[in-house]
Amino acid sequence: MDLNLLCNIAIEAAQSAGKVIQSYMNEDVPFEKKQGGENYASQVVTKVDKEAEDVILSHLLPTCETFDIALLTEETEDDRSRFEKDFFWCIDPIDGTLNFINKEPGFSVSIALVAKDGTSHIGVVFDPIANTLYHSIKSKGVYKNGQSWAIENSNSHLTYVTDKKLKNTPRSEEIELLLHEKAQEMGLNGVEEMSGGASVMNGIRVLEHGPACMLKFPKKETGGGSIWDFAATAAIFQELGLPATNYEGGKLDLNRKDSTFMNQQGIFYANF
Repeated sequence: MDLNLLCNIAIEAAQSAGKVIQSYMNEDVPFEKKQGGENYASQVVTKVDKEAEDVILSHLLPTCETFDIALLTEETEDDRSRFEKDFFWCIDPIDGTLNFINKEPGFSVSIALVAKDGTSHIGVVFDPIANTLYHSIKSKGVYKNGQSWAIENSNSHLTYVTDKKLKNTPRSEEIELLLHEKAQEMGLNGVEEMSGGASVMNGIRVLEHGPACMLKFPKKETGGGSIWDFAATAAIFQELGLPATNYEGGKLDLNRKDSTFMNQQGIFYANF
C-alpha cells in the first residue's frame, strides 16, 4: 500500500471539498434533519455536506478500485465492506455542520485511512476558515501546511477543549475535579475552557493550545461522536506520540462492528 500516494490524493480531496465549503460560507444555507445521535448537532445536514462528499469521492473512489479499499463516510449508508478489506477510507465531508450553518468556527473536512484492526494510517484535516491543512502518515511524520509540525506547549494553564460548555456537560463537577487535579499535578495555574468546536477541530485545538486535553465519558446513550469524528485526528496524535485513546486509556476502536458511534468507549485526547 503506497501511503504517500494515497495521502496526496486525500489531501487533494480535502482541499477540493474545502473550496466547495468556502464558496458557501457567506450564504444562508438551509438544512434538513437526518438520523443521528442524541444531540441536535449530529442530526443536521445540508446540500453542502453532500456536495463536499461528492467531490471527495471523485478523488477517492478510483483508489478504492485500484487498491481494494473500503469506504465509510458520514453521508452514505455503511455497506460494512470495512470489515472485509484490509483498509477503508473514513470520511466526514463537514465535521461541525451546525457550526457551518451558524457561521461559527470549528468545522472542517476530515479524511482518514484506517486499517481493518481500527488503526489509522493516514489523517488529513482541512480547516476552511483558516485555510489550514494538517496531515500525517504512519511512521512518516505530521505536517501543517506541508511543513513538518513540532508541537510547542507555551501556556501556563491546562486548556480543556470541549464542544459543550462545561456547565452544560453531564458530570461537569466530576470533570472539573479531574481537570484541576491534573493541572495541579503538572504545576499549572489552573484550567481554562475552550468550547464550541466540533470534534475534529477540537482535536486540533488540543494540539494548538497545549498543554490541553479533551475527554468524553463512556455512556449508554447513542452518540459520543462517530468513527469519522476521530479517525483522522487519532492518526495525527498517534504519530506525535500523544494520547488519542478511549476514556480508560485503551486503544480507540475505530472499526466497531456494532455501531459507528463511540459512546460506549468514551474519548481521551491530550497534549502533555
